[in-house]
Amino acid sequence: MLELKHQLAGYVFRPIMNSQFVNTLFKHHQEAKHHLPASAICHLVEGVLQLLFPPLADERFETVRELEVYADGLQHDLLRTLTSIEPQLPQSAREVAQQMMEQLPYIHQLLLQDAEAIAAGDPAAQSIGEVIRTYPGFKAIAVHRMAHALYQLQVPLFPRVLSEYAHARTGIDIHPGARIGSNFCIDHGTGIVIGETCLIGDHVKIYQGVTLGALSVDKAMANIKRHPTIESGVVIYAGATILGGNTVIGKNSIIGGNVWLTESVPPYSRVYHRPQVDVRRAADPAEAINFSI
Repeated sequence: MLELKHQLAGYVFRPIMNSQFVNTLFKHHQEAKHHLPASAICHLVEGVLQLLFPPLADERFETVRELEVYADGLQHDLLRTLTSIEPQLPQSAREVAQQMMEQLPYIHQLLLQDAEAIAAGDPAAQSIGEVIRTYPGFKAIAVHRMAHALYQLQVPLFPRVLSEYAHARTGIDIHPGARIGSNFCIDHGTGIVIGETCLIGDHVKIYQGVTLGALSVDKAMANIKRHPTIESGVVIYAGATILGGNTVIGKNSIIGGNVWLTESVPPYSRVYHRPQVDVRRAADPAEAINFSI
């Protein structure tokens, strides 16, 4: 570091940007409504997950009082975070923070059921603790349940920050507005997309690459249901695409891999995509490897 200072001694720094542009940027920063870094709410949610699930905790609580102090600290951090956007809240930051903390027992119960559903549905899972600690599907669901709680409390921006945080960490994109029932199982999960107005029942299992989306991206549809309803007991296999707010997948149906659906199917349906695969045997083994694409 000292050597670098000697090298820079006498060097005249020239501004990269002109002063008018710099002043414009400064004005935008001063007018910004949100001055709290997005990382603050993500760090807070990670702290809540450590509180709820010992496999995720960085430290061991030796007494009940230690756990209470930790929980109190999380509530204080949540209050401070919400205070930074209090003018945009429908009620006081303190009331929103209190209501959010009161939902944690319910969220914890739902997430335990989710972890049990994932463990029961995956032969590779050795324990519920393994699911909680390592499975991206559980991570995405856990962050979503807290983001959804904030969404229901009409907290602006933060729910989307959390959903994109989980998206970046897991490859699973769940809008915080999506309503998801209990015992939700995501297997593998990479590439899953679940839209804002999607409604998912209980005991639903979804594999990687599934899209539950809208038929149109027309901005005029912002306040209407535009994503499908998935009733309880449905299994959706990899690569399936289900679109439209009027599309309902009836309970206990199975949607096969790579299916494209834009209309409803009744309960207990079996929907499959049949690709045309041509399998031929080469007379000469060399033919099998000497091909061009």
